[in-house]
Amino acid sequence: MNNNGYKVKEYNCPVKRYCQTLSLKDNPELIAAYRKAHSKEESWREIREGIRSVGILEMEIYILGNKLFMIVETPLDFDWDSAMKKLATLPRQAEWEDYVAKFQQCAEGATSDEKWQMMERMFYLYD
Repeated sequence: MNNNGYKVKEYNCPVKRYCQTLSLKDNPELIAAYRKAHSKEESWREIREGIRSVGILEMEIYILGNKLFMIVETPLDFDWDSAMKKLATLPRQAEWEDYVAKFQQCAEGATSDEKWQMMERMFYLYD
């Protein structure tokens, strides 16, 4: 756990944020393997490059038990649906989705956009 917080990137443009959630299978060994697959050393370069190539500026995944929370930051003109369609066609993306599916509570053959559920913001420090 990090009680010191996480530094947020700064960009040369205004950004928007998408927040999503997904559940992993409730199995400590699978969760440990999933964490390892997403480590700096083990994550697939082609997947990180593909995410950036569709216009995503930053993607972070947080975990608590078997619950995942993902934050995606993009430019204001980013179109989620077209970016996800393009992402699904990029090199090794389908292979990656099949690989991580064994850790996730999801349907067989699901794309990333089908697995991760978009969350609704219900509170912020109103202006």
